[in-house]
Order: sequence, then structure tokens, then C-alpha cells
Amino acid sequence: MDEYEPEQELGARERAVLALERRGFAGPGAKERAIREQLGLAPVRYYQLLNALLDDRRALAHDPVTVNRLRRIRDARRAER
Repeated sequence: MDEYEPEQELGARERAVLALERRGFAGPGAKERAIREQLGLAPVRYYQLLNALLDDRRALAHDPVTVNRLRRIRDARRAER
């Protein structure tokens, strides 16, 4: 990124994905239902967006606690393979 270019903010959908990820969900299927109802996304697409956000410095600046927690989980799952 050019140093003179202003940093782009996260879009509404990206912020909504992070907000949903901050929440706790009771019971199986509750999160997938919330993904469909609140974001209008298929769960597969949601997780694709979420995974890309974990590598986005804008997401880290917006919600460092959530992004770092999810990075740790992702890294632990990769290490298990």
C-alpha cells in the first residue's frame, strides 16, 4: 500500500462477521442459523470471509481480541493436522 493512500475501513459486512464471531451460541446449529438469518450468507461463504479477515490488518485494528483469539484457534487446528 502506498504510504499516501488512506487506509480503507472495514465494510459493513466485514464488521458484521466479526461482531457475529464475538457472540456465544447455545446449541448445535444456532450459529449457522444466525449466519443465514442475520447476514444472508451460506455458512461456507461466511467461513471463507472470516478466514480472509483473520489475515487482514484492518480487522486486527478493528477487533484485536476477536481476531487474535481466532488466529490462535486456526493455528492450533493447523498444527493438529
